[in-house]
Amino acid sequence: MAHIIDGRKMADEILDEVRARVARLKGKPVLSVVLVGKDPASEVYVRKKEEACARVGIRAENSRLDEATSEKKVMVLVRKLNRNRKVNGILVQVPLPRHIDGKKVTGEVAPEKDVDGFTAVNVGRLTSGNELEGFVPCTPLGVIEMLKRSGVMIGGKNAVVVGRSSAVGKPLALLLIARGATVTVCHSMTKDLAAETRRADILISAVGKPGLITGDMVKQGAVVIDVGITREEDGKLKGDVDFGSVKEKAGMITPVPGGVGPMTIAMLMKNVLKAYEMQGGK
Repeated sequence: MAHIIDGRKMADEILDEVRARVARLKGKPVLSVVLVGKDPASEVYVRKKEEACARVGIRAENSRLDEATSEKKVMVLVRKLNRNRKVNGILVQVPLPRHIDGKKVTGEVAPEKDVDGFTAVNVGRLTSGNELEGFVPCTPLGVIEMLKRSGVMIGGKNAVVVGRSSAVGKPLALLLIARGATVTVCHSMTKDLAAETRRADILISAVGKPGLITGDMVKQGAVVIDVGITREEDGKLKGDVDFGSVKEKAGMITPVPGGVGPMTIAMLMKNVLKAYEMQGGK
């Protein structure tokens, strides 16, 4: 039976650490969130960010724009926030309405305020092995922190990442490589997914397909991290991993909900604090 990694408990510990550091600052870090439209999932996520900010002492300033807002107006707002010396971190909540190019807008965020780690500059830093000089996307960063705090050694291990998105799969693979893992990235064109996942000492799935990873696809004693999350018709949240069958074989496993999700928010708070410190506490 696998040990269940409690993401909520771990995130609470990190938030307490951030709160202690913020309390020692002369000023207060500021996170500005840009939300366009009223996507229900985005509304929930933004509310959780606000709650986390309040808990650790970061000031959250939200810019809520109508769904019909033009791409140009969103870009103008982002540039205005870039120039605002009181704002330390900028986060453009995705998904954006279809008429707005999300990559174009998020790419407009100043690299030193890009607490989501999505700009070309920060992606380049991660790719070149200079992650500490910039910002890493919060979910991959949260996964690495989970492994670290759970005592999982990454160096020399076979790690399989299922999913190749720019937000999770790709940066996560780079983070694992930087820590000495031999990494395989699987995706929709992988011919025999089960053959690849059975080789993994560390298996991470970030696809968003409920029940994709089953017990027969997992190596005995493997560490299984479930990043995928889907809300089904009955309202329940399901992960990529079939928890019931996989927990019988895995050495460690994360649940959904209560696994990686809380860690994403916690790492965002760490990134905002880092931005404040890198900007000289302005």
